[in-house]
Amino acid sequence: MLKTLLLASLLFTGAPDKTDLKTPYEKGNGNQTATYEEAINWYKSFDKAYDEVKMVPYGYTDSGRLLHLVIVSTDKDFDPASIKTKNKRVLLIQNGIHPGEPEGIDATMMLARDYLQDKNKRKQLDNVVLAIIPVYNIGGALNRNSHTRTNQNGPETYGFRGNARNLDLNRDYIKTDSRNAKLFHLIFRDWDPDVFMDNHTSNGADYQHVMTLIATQHNKLNPTLAKYLTGKMVPTLYKGMQQAKFPMVPYMNTIAETPDKGIEGFMESPRYATGYTALYNTIGFVPETHMLKPFDQRVQATYKLMENMIETVHRDADEIGRLRAQAKKETLQQQDFHLNWKLDTTKVDKIPFLGYAAKYKTSEVSGTERLYYDRKAPYSKNINYYNSFNPTTTVQKPVAYIIPYAWHEVIDRLKTNKVEMQQLIRDTTVTVDTYYITDYKTSPRAYEGHYIHSDIKVEKRSMARQFLKGDYVVYLNQEANRFLVETLEPQAIDSYFAWNFFDSILMQKEYFSSYVFEDLAADILKQNPELREQLEARKKAEPEFAKNGRAQLDFVYRNSPHYEPTHNMYPVGRLMQNVKLPL
Repeated sequence: MLKTLLLASLLFTGAPDKTDLKTPYEKGNGNQTATYEEAINWYKSFDKAYDEVKMVPYGYTDSGRLLHLVIVSTDKDFDPASIKTKNKRVLLIQNGIHPGEPEGIDATMMLARDYLQDKNKRKQLDNVVLAIIPVYNIGGALNRNSHTRTNQNGPETYGFRGNARNLDLNRDYIKTDSRNAKLFHLIFRDWDPDVFMDNHTSNGADYQHVMTLIATQHNKLNPTLAKYLTGKMVPTLYKGMQQAKFPMVPYMNTIAETPDKGIEGFMESPRYATGYTALYNTIGFVPETHMLKPFDQRVQATYKLMENMIETVHRDADEIGRLRAQAKKETLQQQDFHLNWKLDTTKVDKIPFLGYAAKYKTSEVSGTERLYYDRKAPYSKNINYYNSFNPTTTVQKPVAYIIPYAWHEVIDRLKTNKVEMQQLIRDTTVTVDTYYITDYKTSPRAYEGHYIHSDIKVEKRSMARQFLKGDYVVYLNQEANRFLVETLEPQAIDSYFAWNFFDSILMQKEYFSSYVFEDLAADILKQNPELREQLEARKKAEPEFAKNGRAQLDFVYRNSPHYEPTHNMYPVGRLMQNVKLPL
């Protein structure tokens, strides 16, 4: 597919003057951002001007417009497999996932051009290839306005957070409801980036910093990569931004109303961009510029952070490559996987913070007390930073998952992620661990098109089950191991069960009429004295149950062969022994 797309990109012909590549932002007044059409047209010109640039259309998004990937490769090699053999690092930069936060769109155009035009910068691309998604949420970018980012200082017009289906694409990486996310998975699995950046603008408190940063949460990143990330890469970025006069601070995920009370790390689950990329041992970052700073400052800060990122990846290219290879090997061998996490409030760091005094006054709207930040009262002090999380759910990976053919929505998503799968060539019975869903909570209101489940409880049973010809067998000896565990273990926060893809198992399909079942239930109890003892014990322990004849019939029914065994049975089997299967 990629070769076909590369050939299609050759249709761009001509060679404009390389000096005539001013971006729409540069031609404006410092408070304007490129539209989707302007950005794509600029990159087409960039592609024409430089043989080191290739613009690849990956496919159509929910908006009906093409999603493009722009590759900057100084040796003119645009084949990801070939690039990997040359021990080059791939930096994937994504812009416009929230098109109302557009500074990355403008900064990246200038950055890519400058790195080809400046000899000193260009040298840093000797071992780094840039892969750029110019505008990810095209539908949102086309929906331009000047009001929906209520708290934001510019630009004059911008796009909308929701895509063409009103989905927040930064909640769609695992559930993959959008065509955008499917295309991202193709890009991501084609290019296997070493480092990923997803440019954003923040909401929340007021403070002096222009740039804040979310780095992949270190506790859930592979330990080999986490040590490098926290010990070397992040400190380098902070030092570089300090020298660029954009002192940086972690994303202001406050534990109270104001940041001076302290902040906590952002535990990005796989529904988010960097939560998803971490599943494949890619180091991820979400830059968040401050919404109240002028747009030109936000563009400059984003540019400087990306510049520092390229310098860092160039400097540490060999180390990053070696550590990622080690992390991938460790993931293949890993037996226990942590699924859910809880903040450890006993571990705290002190970080420097440049804030404004939080004060209160009477609201002119409600007459009640309201918060405001006094910019005439800036301060500099250390604040608490809680950035350690402990696992709350851990599972042992199976040898393989067996997924019945019927669950095509799940199978399709695994295929999109290039998961290696085989199919049974005949019906077979095999002993597997099977989960029964014993309890869960469901959101009372729709969340991104789903009524998502949480706090999921399971009971595990080992049983012989029949699987049919065509059912899928997915062995956990592949690069997608962690992705598979976090999507197919129902307890995980962003599992496919949590996202409602298995909801039909939760509804009982058969039942009984009381007047008919009365005589049958009596016979069942006569033939099963132990069940009679359990019934009588429960009646003694629960007075309300003792008064409820229907509830007692239900108790007998659920403990009889008449109760359907598939009710609440999670259909994905966990093969725990490496037995030979007909594949």
